[in-house]
Amino acid sequence: MPLDGGAVRTLADRVNGRRVLACNNAAVAADGTIWFSDSSTRFPVPRWRTDLVRRTASGRLLRRDPDGAVSEVLGGLEFANGVALAADASYVAVAETATGRLHRVWLTGPRAGRAEVFVDGIDGYPDNISLGSDGLIWVALPSPRSRLLSVIRRMPSAVRTAVSAVPARLQPGPAPTVGVVAVDDGGRVVHELRGTVPGFRMLTGVRERNGVLWFGSLEGEAVATVPRPAQSTGAVP
Repeated sequence: MPLDGGAVRTLADRVNGRRVLACNNAAVAADGTIWFSDSSTRFPVPRWRTDLVRRTASGRLLRRDPDGAVSEVLGGLEFANGVALAADASYVAVAETATGRLHRVWLTGPRAGRAEVFVDGIDGYPDNISLGSDGLIWVALPSPRSRLLSVIRRMPSAVRTAVSAVPARLQPGPAPTVGVVAVDDGGRVVHELRGTVPGFRMLTGVRERNGVLWFGSLEGEAVATVPRPAQSTGAVP
């Protein structure tokens, strides 16, 4: 939507009669198609801890066509999050925060319409993702995986419900260590950085542009930048 004096209009708020409760991230194709995530149909984004603990698996990847029609492309995700289109627009990827996975849906070729796990076993909770100018998909990791959360998520539903009722201030928070990974079209990790950034926590967004990584966070008002690493792995400077 072009900027027009700061005016804001709603492009979509319901899909198949169900309200979009936790609209999170989006990617726009050249033809105006918008791919976006609805993290949970049970809890809004600020209650992400509750959704991860209760395992509602109600996240979904949605599509808004240029004519305004909105449809669900992929459902059953455990907190759907970042969305990115491949450089050649052959597939759209979506992050599943709770499981440490990226899924993708093929848009062209013989596999068009097929969904599959794109990247699995990420050591962290993938948040927003984006296509870089280098053709790689960059993934923000606000925190390494929590052993305690993994244990809680395997507990019976009644126990998980009780745990989710504990006030957020008393629940374990994200670790100070942040990270980013970049993956190619084959799902291989090409770059990986982990470490701490003084005064910066919960890295929830990353953009790569001309060899520079830009970091954003939901906590605080700072933006951090670092050069894209030349080697495959490294530490955040």
